[in-house]
Amino acid sequence: MREVRLRAFAKVNYALDVLGLRADGYHEVSTVMQSISLADEVELRRATGGFDLSLEPEELRIGAQEQNTTYLAWKAFQRLAGKELPVEVTLRKKIPAGAGLGGGSADAAAVLVGLNELFGLGLRVDELRGIGAGIGADVPFCVSGGTALGEGIGEILTPLPAPPAHLLVVAKPLSSADTGKIYHAFDEAGTQSTHSVEPVVSALRSDSLPAALAAAVGNDLASVTMDIVPEVAELEQTLLASGALGASMSGSGTAVFGIFDDAEAAGNAKDTVDAPFVSVYEPVSRGVEIHR
Repeated sequence: MREVRLRAFAKVNYALDVLGLRADGYHEVSTVMQSISLADEVELRRATGGFDLSLEPEELRIGAQEQNTTYLAWKAFQRLAGKELPVEVTLRKKIPAGAGLGGGSADAAAVLVGLNELFGLGLRVDELRGIGAGIGADVPFCVSGGTALGEGIGEILTPLPAPPAHLLVVAKPLSSADTGKIYHAFDEAGTQSTHSVEPVVSALRSDSLPAALAAAVGNDLASVTMDIVPEVAELEQTLLASGALGASMSGSGTAVFGIFDDAEAAGNAKDTVDAPFVSVYEPVSRGVEIHR
């Protein structure tokens, strides 16, 4: 095999409870994550040496290659494999950065899955997730995707039943959020958890209608992010006013999603949202898809 093409799916957090600051500086969380049909496209090709990353569209800025999650995934995979795995990576970005949608984590997950496929190394999913945990808290989830409860810093995963059929209108304002700064502001504010995870898990396990899931969604970081980026609150209010059964922010923001049980209603709501990024997606059952 000379090349492999993959889709790296974004995620939303149906629920995010921040439970406290750990001794290692990370935050203990409990979260329900869901893969959605928004995806980056990732191509890996065998090369003669090293690692080379190209980005489409070219005008996007990703900083130094050595800080990109795809490079970190490649380095971590090489360490485990114990040999050089020269590769060229093309990354076609569709998932907005600084949105809380897990774009960087999804790209890292796709590189792990792609290297395993391209070089025929035969690692199991749990081994790939183990590598991913050293790259970022969301990477293990993005490797397998679907619907899952995440604990610890989000890397301890328990599969959950797939949600009832619904659509998500996802919108992001121009401003982005720095995850570290949002968590710091959360600590400074002394905010108490709203404990939205338990009702979301209950809704999923009871095979309820979308309205029950939508009524349960929540995010402890939302109030802090909304103080910094007021457009987040405005987008959530717009989605609810446009007929969303429920709405919440994903991750540390700044993307917001609204849950709809009707395609026409979701399309109409999308048209009412004034944001540089807005579209309609659906839940998917995987984190990475290999194009055969």
